[in-house]
Amino acid sequence: MTLHERSESLGGAAASWLAGGMLPPFCEAESADASIVAPGLAAIDWWESRVPGVMRNGTLVVASSRDAGEIARFGRRTSGAQPLDAEGIEALEPDLAGRFRQGLHFAAEAHLDPRRALTALAERFERLGGTIRFGSDVTPEAVGGDVVIDCRGIAANAPSLRSVRGEMLILRSDEIRLSRPVRLLHPRMPVYVVPRAGGLFMVGATMIESEASGGPTLRAAVELMNAAYALHPAFAEAEVIDMKAGRRPAFPDNLPRVTRGGRIVSVNGLFRHGFLLAPDCAEKAAERVFGPRTREEIAA
Repeated sequence: MTLHERSESLGGAAASWLAGGMLPPFCEAESADASIVAPGLAAIDWWESRVPGVMRNGTLVVASSRDAGEIARFGRRTSGAQPLDAEGIEALEPDLAGRFRQGLHFAAEAHLDPRRALTALAERFERLGGTIRFGSDVTPEAVGGDVVIDCRGIAANAPSLRSVRGEMLILRSDEIRLSRPVRLLHPRMPVYVVPRAGGLFMVGATMIESEASGGPTLRAAVELMNAAYALHPAFAEAEVIDMKAGRRPAFPDNLPRVTRGGRIVSVNGLFRHGFLLAPDCAEKAAERVFGPRTREEIAA
């Protein structure tokens, strides 16, 4: 098995390297097809059995007092949540005490650190006998072998595929502790803050219909920083560790597609659900190659 990666290092050109790493099927169903819930829940077990650091503490959704109606709207469009009052929020996240009057806790959800996960997957791939060729920008047609799996995303230039830009920040702060991703709802631009080890926090959620590459825009950076400050004023003194932008591949329905044409199996269009739906897409790709498998084979 050979993996051709066009960047010179792991994650160098991948949207997954910039992802939040949330595994929130119920929350994502608020603005996506409900069909993502079942494979999304299964993905949590899949990741936990294969990579370190999967945290199953759920997701907390909050809103400022002036945007309280957003909590009710979000609750109507989702399932699997426990409503919380101010005391309930404080019990889950003591550092948010007194800041929000109501919220929702999606206890079945989880999150991981994408960079640790990708590193673990690369190491597992090599232990199983695979070879990774970095700096290899080849087309599927130019690769030898009986079957080629095309996971190039935007670079595949598939029909009806579009680019959705996302910007992100990574901050470091010793002044605040969070145990789970927190989504701060806002009518214009809801954002999420995802805790990582070492006092790091990923802030993201921008979705811009754009083919433009390059770094984050000033507007996006300001909005993300303001959102972090609105969640907790301690973020005003946080150190900015990283600030980047990437392009997500998406089809018109924002759902992924796994197809086969000849010896090429295409996996694309994961939109903002990369880590959430990747295990299900991988299973579908394996079926295109090997045919249906038993439960025992899938678990392995």
